[in-house]
Amino acid sequence: MTDPAQNEPRRKGFFATMRSSFLTGLVVVLPIGLTIYLIWSVIGWIDSWVLPFVPASYQPDALFKFYFGPDTVLNVRGVGVVVFLVFTMLVGWLAKGLIGRSMLVYSEKLVDRMPVVRSIYNGLKQIAETVFAQSETNFEKACLIEYPRPGIWAIGFVSTKAKGEIAQKFSHDVRMLSVFVPTTPNPTSGFLLYVPMQDVHMLDMKIEDAAKLIISAGLVYPPSKPAQAPTEPEGVAD
Repeated sequence: MTDPAQNEPRRKGFFATMRSSFLTGLVVVLPIGLTIYLIWSVIGWIDSWVLPFVPASYQPDALFKFYFGPDTVLNVRGVGVVVFLVFTMLVGWLAKGLIGRSMLVYSEKLVDRMPVVRSIYNGLKQIAETVFAQSETNFEKACLIEYPRPGIWAIGFVSTKAKGEIAQKFSHDVRMLSVFVPTTPNPTSGFLLYVPMQDVHMLDMKIEDAAKLIISAGLVYPPSKPAQAPTEPEGVAD
């Protein structure tokens, strides 16, 4: 006969329990702590960059000493962020007007005459327009395609149908889609592929969920949805 005590689950020791509790707490505390630290650091960096342009009499320290007494010492973060937001919105409002657009065109013509400055400015402008432009030009759907060879599938983002010279290189019966296949864990780099529409399998998950799946290397999955019959790809701009 076997000893019943042998079938009982082995109890964890004190140090094993402490280690398990520490790792569980670390999973909870680390994302919160890093998020607070990054936000606090970014706010401090913006303040250090913006506040030197604010007159000395309007600095936070000077205002607190003026209203609450000369002995008041209070370190306030975020004033530079507020100044930056107000200034940026004011510039954007002016740039939408006729005078602002005229000044912007004149300034860009002036920059185009400077060889080194022109290259730096145009590169930064393209990046800013790509990231922050308020337009409808963005990824339409997440999808699956066979890449880099048949039988291996990769997540991609459909942008548009092939246009212009690229579309003319294919038969009229073949509709091609431009698909961006990002790399893991850095989705800002990747490959631009032109894939026949019938070979693109559209996903129901949102673009954000697909990006999380890529960044996490397949560890963070979006909640599953009921299976649906395959349909014609929708939302792809002509």
